[in-house]
Amino acid sequence: MSNRATDQRRVVITGMGAVTNIGLDATATWDAMVSGRSGISTIRGEDFDRWKDRWPVTIAGQIHEFDPAKRLDVREARRLDRFAQLGLLAAIEAVERSGIDFSKEVSERCGVVVGSGVGGIRTIEEGVLYMAEKGPDRVSPFTVPRLMVNCVAGQVSIRYGLQGPSTSHATACASSGHSIADAMHIIQRGEADVMVAGGAEGAISPICLAAFMTMRALSTRNDQPAKASRPFDKDRDGFVLSEGAACFVLETLEHAKARGAEILCELMGAGASSDASHITAPDENGRGAARSMRWALQHSRLNPSDIDYVNAHGTSTPLGDAAEVAAVKGVFGDHAVKSKGGKLLMSSTKSMHGHCLGASGGVEMVACINAIRFGVVPPTINLDSPDEGFDLDFVPHVARDRRVRYAMNNTFGFGGHNVTLVIGKHEG
Repeated sequence: MSNRATDQRRVVITGMGAVTNIGLDATATWDAMVSGRSGISTIRGEDFDRWKDRWPVTIAGQIHEFDPAKRLDVREARRLDRFAQLGLLAAIEAVERSGIDFSKEVSERCGVVVGSGVGGIRTIEEGVLYMAEKGPDRVSPFTVPRLMVNCVAGQVSIRYGLQGPSTSHATACASSGHSIADAMHIIQRGEADVMVAGGAEGAISPICLAAFMTMRALSTRNDQPAKASRPFDKDRDGFVLSEGAACFVLETLEHAKARGAEILCELMGAGASSDASHITAPDENGRGAARSMRWALQHSRLNPSDIDYVNAHGTSTPLGDAAEVAAVKGVFGDHAVKSKGGKLLMSSTKSMHGHCLGASGGVEMVACINAIRFGVVPPTINLDSPDEGFDLDFVPHVARDRRVRYAMNNTFGFGGHNVTLVIGKHEG
C-alpha cells in the first residue's frame, strides 16, 4: 500500500454510537470499559431451554434490558432482526452525536457502510424451525429483508435519505473494521463527503452458539462468567460469544469544520491483508496480521514508535492471542517489549464485552477514540498470568492514565481476513 498522498482528503470522526452488553450507548460502554466491568453472564432465553442439559457452554455476552421500541416505531422494530435493531440504534446515536442534519446535506454526497459477520442468523434459524412446524407457505414475507447482511446499511440509507455509496462487508470478525476502512477510502477518493460506518451482530442464537461450541472455540468457564474471557492469560480456554453494534459518522475535515462539528479524532489510515493459510486458524506467526499493521502505518505516514496504544483483537483463544503477540512484536520491536523499555500499551476490551464477531472492530473503536480523548487506556481484565513469551504491557486489571496521540485498532476474522485502523488526536 502506498503512502498517503499529501493532497489526500483528511477524514475525521464526528459521531459515535454503540449498543453493547456493557452499555446501551457509547458513553455507558466506555464507562464500563474504564471501570473494568464484565458483561458476560449465564445465557437467558427459552430458545436455549429446549436442550438445557446438553449445553457444555452456558455463558455469553447478551444485551439485557434492551428495548428497541424506545427509539423505533414498534412495527419497524418487529420487522428487523436483532442485529439490525442493534445496528440501526447505534447509527441513530452516532448521527445525533455528530449534530449533522442530513436534510441540509447534498444526499448524493452522503453514504453508508455497515458490516456484519452473520447478519440475520436468528431470522434464518427461526424461519427454518417455523417452516418445519407449519409448512413453507407460512414463512414470513419479511424473512429476506430481515436476514440480509446489508439490512442495516439499507435501513440507515432510507432513514436519512443517503443516496451516495451504500454497501456492507461480511468478512467475519473483521466486518466492521473493513466497513470503516471502506468508508474512509470512499471519502478520500472524493466519492462522498460524509459516511456512516460500523458493524452490528446479534448472533447469540442456539445454532450459532452450538456451531462455535462444537468447534471448541468457546470458553467453558460456566461457573465464572465474568472471568471467562481472559485474553493473553495462560489459563484462557476460548472466546465468549457476544452481541453488539457500533457506528460512526465520518466526514472530510473541511466539511466538519464548515458546519462547526466537534471532531472526536482523525482517521489516519488503514491496512488490510489475508493470511491465505487456513479458513479458521490464524497464521501461527501472525504474518498476515503484521502486514495489515505495517500497511496501516504506511498509509497513515506514521512510524511504529508513534503509536501509543493498540486495541488488540485479543479474543482469548490460544492460537489467536499467540499469533497477534508475535505480529505486534514483529512490527513494533523494542517499542512493544516491556523488558526493553517499550512504551506501547496494548489491551483487549474483549476481556469485558466478549467477542461480538462482525461488530468487534466498531465496538473497540469506541475504546480507541476515547483513549485519545480522555487520556485513559482501558484494561485487559482477568489477566492474572500472561502466557509464556507474552512480554508486552497489556494494561492488566486496571485502566491506566496515558496520553494517547495515536491508537491502532486490530480486527482479524475467520477466512484469514485482517484489518487495522489507525486514528489520531485532531490537532486543529
